[in-house]
Amino acid sequence: MQEGNPSNRPILGEVLEWSDSSEVRARSRRPRPRGPQARAEALAWALFSAGGFVSAVLLPVHVAILGVAFAVGWLPDRALSYSRILHLVRNPLTKLYLLALISLPLYHWAHRFRFAIHHQFGIHWRRLVAFGCYGTAVVGTGLTVWVLLRI
Repeated sequence: MQEGNPSNRPILGEVLEWSDSSEVRARSRRPRPRGPQARAEALAWALFSAGGFVSAVLLPVHVAILGVAFAVGWLPDRALSYSRILHLVRNPLTKLYLLALISLPLYHWAHRFRFAIHHQFGIHWRRLVAFGCYGTAVVGTGLTVWVLLRI
């Protein structure tokens, strides 16, 4: 500290000098896991990320259109008629979009719930919990595919 510093707070120059003189030690790193388990974990994180995006960006848009705009009367009266929606949903691109809109948040939920069970509830049956969580997401995706193919 400088003697002329009445507030006894560190001066930026002193902090920078201390920072430059400090030695940064490299952390020891564990070797990266390889093989099917590492690929499954990477896939789980990718689905988690995609589901988070869909939950944060696309679902609010649907709530705004279907829950607010239509209810307030901002859309034409027949905008969401059965025949128009059926024609729209029969398009293969719309089916892919609905599949992503429904199934990706399921994987986001599964990943969050799996880690919540481990970390917050202290249940450490890793394979059983992972099978239950991701299995639920897979079943939900399968049901979504089945319904979309029947339309």
